[in-house]
Amino acid sequence: MIFDQPHWSYQLFSTVFLLADLGLRVVLSLRVIMRKRPYPITLAWLVVILLVPLAGGFFYLLFGENRISDKRAARVQSSQAHYQHWLQTLRDRAPVDWQGINPECRPLHQQAESLVGIPALAGNSIELIDTPEAIFKRIIEDIDKAVSTCHLQFFIWQPGGMVDEITHALIRAAGRGVSCRVLVDAIGSREFLKGRFGQAVKAMRGADIRVQESLPASIYTALFARIDIRNHRKLVIIDGTVAYTGSQNMVDPGIFKQDAGVGRWVDLMVRLQGPVVESLAGTFINDWFLDADIRHFRPRSIRDDIDTVRRIADIGPSPRAGSAAVQLVPSGPGLSQGTIHSLLLTTIYAARRELVLTTPYFIPDEPLLAALMAAAQRGVDVRIIIPARNDSLLVSYASRARFEELVKAGVTLLFFAGGLLHSKTITVDRDFALLGSVNLDMRSFWLNFEATLFIYNKDFASRLRGLQQTYEEQSLRLDGNELSTRSQFERFKENLALLIGPLL
Repeated sequence: MIFDQPHWSYQLFSTVFLLADLGLRVVLSLRVIMRKRPYPITLAWLVVILLVPLAGGFFYLLFGENRISDKRAARVQSSQAHYQHWLQTLRDRAPVDWQGINPECRPLHQQAESLVGIPALAGNSIELIDTPEAIFKRIIEDIDKAVSTCHLQFFIWQPGGMVDEITHALIRAAGRGVSCRVLVDAIGSREFLKGRFGQAVKAMRGADIRVQESLPASIYTALFARIDIRNHRKLVIIDGTVAYTGSQNMVDPGIFKQDAGVGRWVDLMVRLQGPVVESLAGTFINDWFLDADIRHFRPRSIRDDIDTVRRIADIGPSPRAGSAAVQLVPSGPGLSQGTIHSLLLTTIYAARRELVLTTPYFIPDEPLLAALMAAAQRGVDVRIIIPARNDSLLVSYASRARFEELVKAGVTLLFFAGGLLHSKTITVDRDFALLGSVNLDMRSFWLNFEATLFIYNKDFASRLRGLQQTYEEQSLRLDGNELSTRSQFERFKENLALLIGPLL
């Protein structure tokens, strides 16, 4: 049998395709190397680019660099002078007396202030709230007392259950003439903004509540900005005098993701009063400015602009309400690179006796892994509490790839069986604590806009440690023998997931 020779155009097309693919891989690989990002991220992207023909390069162009839209970049640039001027006014608000506070706190505070410009502020009261019913009840009570502004910012807003009560409270407040602003992430809250819950948005806007999406994302915007850079903060500020932050999204855990098979999500929030509220109020309004329609706002002078924003957004000094020193650390692309990652390393190395961490997503990079192991090896009681069941299979595999070396170093790993533990907390020596929206994974460190409170107060650290203890009581300790008996195929899946761990 005689076969026809391929047409010359087929050979030409094949050659051009192969050369284009090779050229794209070489160019993008050189670009990845020259950007000098953390080694695991660089390696992960090189694996994707070199092993996945064409599609690997396409995914890198979409998700490989922290590109924000030109519009947002221009607004960031125009707001910097105002933002820095406001930060300068915070320095003498409520200075902290560091006598009697763990000496490890002062250099941590200094590092955080040098990175983000926000100092710790003394004289705050902190109420720890660890059940969704109590969280929603307290927020509703404060909204019902509001006289000027209600500002809410969440990654996920899903109507239903107790969330509807929040909506009704906001509508009541707007009816009294209170200025209500709701800022939600465009992807985290896409069903709320444009999907099956769209009627809730219409009702809120119909009541004169301003609802704004943060970091708009679409196929079109993906051509100009990285669409998986998300605003992951959870903030509530009422009248500029009361604030909430923590890990709770605006969802009712009794109905949220109940088909995922992980149980109810377990979260916490803190209610704050005192000088630190101004830091949270300023962070919210800065995020609002970057996304909202501000055509009515005409910049004049920095002083006049800040006075105008202070007036319409209730940003101003708050009287002392307690004894806790608290520092807000906002982090995210465009801010100081690797802010929260660097501060977490300092926090871990500061531990002398005990270090307890809770997180739903645990994918440490090499420096974080080394810090945790070093702490355990020098005699610190290191405990990491994570959910027994996770809503992300890839995250579960990537996490397990690190368990064996952590256990060998003396780290205690505990699997929470009471639901999906979503609280993000750290206590150090029962002397100071961190909490907020940051997960222990690369997405939170490098991609998401996050908010973390550094709380330099023994009383609060002890209360938070008590809550962590209740998590421990509902957890099972990982047995090192179980790790050594898992199959080679399981190890292969873990290590494969770990290769793209920096991208999860």
